[in-house]
Amino acid sequence: MNPLDRRTLIQTAALVPLQAVRGTAQNSKIRVGLIGAGNRGAYTGTMMHKQPAAQITAICDVNEEQMAKAKERIGAAGAKSYRNYQELLASPDVDAVMIATPVYLHPEHFEAAVKAGKHVYMEKPAGLDVAGCKRVMQIADRADRKLNIAFGFQQRYGGVYVKAKQMLDSGAIGKVREVHGEFLKFALSGSEPPVAPPRNEKEKLEQWKLWRSTFGEVIVETYVHNIDAINWFVGARPLKALGTGGRTVEKRGDLLDHLSVTYDYPDRVQMTFIGSQMTPKFFRSNRERYIGEKGFIETAREYWTYSTGGAPVTERSGQDITNDAIAEFVRRVSEGKPENTGVRAAESTLTAILGQMAIDKKREVSWEEMMRSA
Repeated sequence: MNPLDRRTLIQTAALVPLQAVRGTAQNSKIRVGLIGAGNRGAYTGTMMHKQPAAQITAICDVNEEQMAKAKERIGAAGAKSYRNYQELLASPDVDAVMIATPVYLHPEHFEAAVKAGKHVYMEKPAGLDVAGCKRVMQIADRADRKLNIAFGFQQRYGGVYVKAKQMLDSGAIGKVREVHGEFLKFALSGSEPPVAPPRNEKEKLEQWKLWRSTFGEVIVETYVHNIDAINWFVGARPLKALGTGGRTVEKRGDLLDHLSVTYDYPDRVQMTFIGSQMTPKFFRSNRERYIGEKGFIETAREYWTYSTGGAPVTERSGQDITNDAIAEFVRRVSEGKPENTGVRAAESTLTAILGQMAIDKKREVSWEEMMRSA
């Protein structure tokens, strides 16, 4: 590591501690209700329950067995059980809710939680279509400003990302000229048997990850993490997109198993994004790279790297950055310093939908055309 790189890294590290200690201005814990007790809900619910200033006091799911497993995994045996999310939201013993339900239910559940006056932490994306995202934006705009409204875009809070963004904003790599993102992972082997479309609500819930009508294309549900981080770093949303994609090995549902999209941002900045669900089990690459006139910055959930001419400098994260996001949510609620991220979460989701539309239409699609579509 050359002296300049080392000095710059130390200065940046001093600006934002990677794992800052979170305090609370209240003696009592925030009472949190979990809506959606599947794998993701139980995972993030466990992180929430471990926060010193919060605890899971209620869990809602239509599947009682799944709810029982979530209680055990979270360590919240005393949490009250609900089969109806409206009943949980009506409880005066719940201060905040975590929403980890299927994507197609997000706008409905978000609206109900905000109207019930609860602080909200909702998993991404905001919705699966333009109409759903517009609904989320309208509800967020009308929400009580005392409510803390956050979405599961962890990169916004992860220490490694915050440091990388500070480095970018400092001008260390100069003006950004191009951006690249990728999320390549193993999610299917191609040997999975096809399934018939769901015939009832039970099958719809069981198969929601296989169909666009319940999941939203994979760029919307999964790759939106990268897209949100890129919008944040670039400081804008794209003007238009052009993309392609296909189904090479996937036999189930109607989702793509690979895709590529080029987005045009203001000031002649282009971003290319590639995604795949069919890599070998041992291969995974999930990162973003910003190329400037004087250097580059690369970000990922596990690390960040940069170089301005010397050997690249890398710092690793000490934990899953989801912890950072949840800790920040709890801190803001505890200290009465709310933020409302509903509009920006919807815009990042709409950026992913723009890419999906460009793939579907097999031509360039503008932001305005997308927004007029619903």
